[in-house]
Amino acid sequence: MTFNGQSITGTLHDNPSSRDFYAMLPLDLEIEDYSTNEKIVHLPRKLTTEGKGPFGDERPGDIAYWSPWGNLVFYYDGYRYDPGLIRLGRCDGSFDMLRRPGRYPVHLERIE
Repeated sequence: MTFNGQSITGTLHDNPSSRDFYAMLPLDLEIEDYSTNEKIVHLPRKLTTEGKGPFGDERPGDIAYWSPWGNLVFYYDGYRYDPGLIRLGRCDGSFDMLRRPGRYPVHLERIE
C-alpha cells in the first residue's frame, strides 16, 4: 500500500475473504480517517464473507474487512473484535504513517 509518498507492506491470511481481496489488486482508491484508531478504504465491491469467524489477539497493525459496509480497515491503535469484522492480515513492520490524519489517494498492489 502506498499513500502520501510512503509505503506499507502487509501479509494476508489464507482465508476466502483475503483471497477475494487479493484477486482485486491492484487498486487505486482513497484512504481516510475513521474514528480514533483506524483508516478505511472503500472497495469497489463487497468481498465474500466466507472468511468470517471470531478471532482474538487484536492489535494495531491488523488489516480487516468491515463486512456491513464493505470497506477495508487498517488499525493503528487498539480495537476489539466485532462480528462484522473479518481479519485479512497484518501490516509488516512499521505502520506509523497510518497515524497521519487526512484523506489521500492510495495504491494497493500485490507483491509476489
